[in-house]
Amino acid sequence: MKKITATLLLLTMVFTLAACGGTAQKPLPAASPDPESMFGVDQNINIDTIDQYLDRDDVAYRDVRMLFDPADYAAIGGNADLSSTIRGFRIVPYPYLATLTELPVSGAYAGETLYTLTWNDDGSIASATANYQESQTILEDLFPKDKAVFLMCGGGGYAGMTKALLVHLGWDADKLYNVGGNWAYTGSNGVELIQYSEDADGTDMYATWRADYAYIDFSRLHAA
Repeated sequence: MKKITATLLLLTMVFTLAACGGTAQKPLPAASPDPESMFGVDQNINIDTIDQYLDRDDVAYRDVRMLFDPADYAAIGGNADLSSTIRGFRIVPYPYLATLTELPVSGAYAGETLYTLTWNDDGSIASATANYQESQTILEDLFPKDKAVFLMCGGGGYAGMTKALLVHLGWDADKLYNVGGNWAYTGSNGVELIQYSEDADGTDMYATWRADYAYIDFSRLHAA
């Protein structure tokens, strides 16, 4: 009788976990930046493999592009407008987090940021100064330390800067993955944020309401 009761209890637990989506998740491969990548894009979890790693509750998904970036990314074959993202990624623009390193394009954002950075010649961060009392709290809310964080942008640069900022401020580099640039994404989980008109004289639809966007109201923050 005891064996039967134990077996029934075990089966009940299995069915309960399955019903609640509690099936054990496959462990993530260790963060492994590609040494040949200019921005340190991960060798295992990147824009080519990202569809295999969606919908995990142990991962925070972050797209660190601006909705409409003033930098002239079209000059290098990119797109300044965030025309699409990937399902499950929250938009947290890096240019609002900290000052940019030098970009290969003109017109870079130069407005308010949570942190002011100075950069070393090798692209590493020399210093980071909080501009607001809430700066650290905002980062900890948006980039949880108890999860892996997947960072995506257009070409990999903003994601690399975000990772550098977080590591400098105490985040575990082993939990931060630069998955690279959405401009090269060809998977099946894209979310279209701009629908371009097929008519040259038509009106494009800017579906910004589809984005899970983390809005930072600098006017409500308190200077450090």
